Order: sequence, then structure tokens, then C-alpha cells
Amino acid sequence: MAPIKFPFANTVSRGLGQIMLQENAATGLLFLVGIFYGSISMGIAAILSASCGTITARLLAFDRPETQKGLYGFSPALVGVALILFFEPVFVVWLFVIIGAVAAALLQHWFIKNKIPVFTLPFILVTWVIIYFFQILYPIAPAVVLSPEFSSNLGFTFAFRGFGQVIFQGSVFAGAVFFLGVFIHSPMSALYGLAGSGLAGVLALWFSAPVEAVGLGLFSYNAVLCAIAFSGNGAKDGVWALISVIVSVIFSVAMYRYELIQLTFPFVAATCICLAVKNIAIPAFGRHNF
Repeated sequence: MAPIKFPFANTVSRGLGQIMLQENAATGLLFLVGIFYGSISMGIAAILSASCGTITARLLAFDRPETQKGLYGFSPALVGVALILFFEPVFVVWLFVIIGAVAAALLQHWFIKNKIPVFTLPFILVTWVIIYFFQILYPIAPAVVLSPEFSSNLGFTFAFRGFGQVIFQGSVFAGAVFFLGVFIHSPMSALYGLAGSGLAGVLALWFSAPVEAVGLGLFSYNAVLCAIAFSGNGAKDGVWALISVIVSVIFSVAMYRYELIQLTFPFVAATCICLAVKNIAIPAFGRHNF
């Protein structure tokens, strides 16, 4: 797929691709295809919020290469799609799609400037605050959720649904398109993600998670991101990916049982924990062992 000719559109598409750690405009476009397939409103929200994040970065003269890589688009995009998932898309919700996108970009910049790798944490924090606001302080009707078709015979479809749930899409089609989007940029990352998604589903069942939730990929999407984050050609990469997937499932199951809104917190927590241990372990035991 040829790169987009328009610089701003290219940057926005890269921002969408960065949702799964892929700096690729074509990947972002395929993500949009999957999102629009599931919900036109979500697709519009993804474009609007990613654009707002990018515009914020440009207006405030954030580092140009970082902006062009899409680093100020992925958290805002997730905020926008999440709000349309949780709430009826009335005017005030669309207003907060924009406000949330700007806030996520500003928060992302603070972490980048201070060299703190937090991945999608700005999206998580901003979305949690807005959800609290709309549920407690200024009640908004929840969105009408149409559950995707589900069979108790899991097969392997839940692994692709796990890919789709990274951007709140529960269909196998969206998951397959998202997988393809990652694959065209990094086949290794895509395969790691699919393996992580499958493993997470099996582990979630072992932890007695509800079969329907597992089948919909709700315990797999954080694992997809963990596996992609640690993907690589070496055996040590596989080890760290495996560990991060296990940790993410533990967080996912615990948050589910306490009825906490997960978003991508299990991914961020698991990845940051593994990176911290990895950075301590490598100097202590030597690079050849890890």
C-alpha cells in the first residue's frame, strides 16, 4: 500500500498505527477500516481525536520528528473511540472527544519530555476521568452496545477478536484487519501478537474467567500489546513477551473480578514492570543471559 501523499493525513494515520506500536500510515488506514466496519461513529471519533492530538502537538511546537511519528495521535485516538463505546454520542460527548484528545496529547508530551515510557497511560488516565465525570458528576446515557455474535465453541477466533479489542472492536473481521495492518509493517510483531492473544485466552480460562468474555477477546487485547512490545528475533524476546503476557492476564482477571474498567492498564502495568525488571536484571547478570 502506497504511503499517503498528504503530510497531515500521513501523520494522523501513523498516530493510529502507533496504537499497536507501528509507525506506519498504511497500518493506520487498515485500523480505520476495521473501526468503521464496527461503528461509523467510532471511526469518525478516531479520525477526529487523532487529528486533534496532532494539531495540538503542532500548535504547541512539540518535537517535529516525534509528532510526525504519530506519538501524539494514538492516545487521543483511543480516548475518542472509548468515549463513543461507553456513552451515547450526544453533542457533549463529542465535545469531550476533542477535550480528551487534547488532554491526552498534553499528558503524552509531559511523559515524553521527562523520558518516562508509559505507552497508552495518558489515554487510560484521561478516559478514566471523563468516564467518572459522565457517570457521577454529569450523567450521560450509556451507549447501546450490540454484542458481536458469539459461540461457546471458541476455536481460535478469540485470538483475532483480541486484536480487534485493542481498539474496542469485537468482530473477527476487525481483528483480522488489525492483524493484517500490523503484519504489513512487522510480520514478527503480528505473529507475536496473535500468539500472545491465544495464550492469554487459555490462561484466562485457567483462571476461571467467563467463557463468553474470553471468546470476545476481552482478556486477550492487553496481551496482544504486551507481545508486540517485546517482539523480536531472539529467544530472550520471546521470554519477556511470555512473562509480560502472563502478568497482563493476572491484572486483567483481577480488574474484571473487581469490576474495574481495564482499558489498556494491564498492558501498561505488565510492560512497565517487565521493562523495570529487565533493566535491573541485564546489568546484574550480563546481557548474554537476558
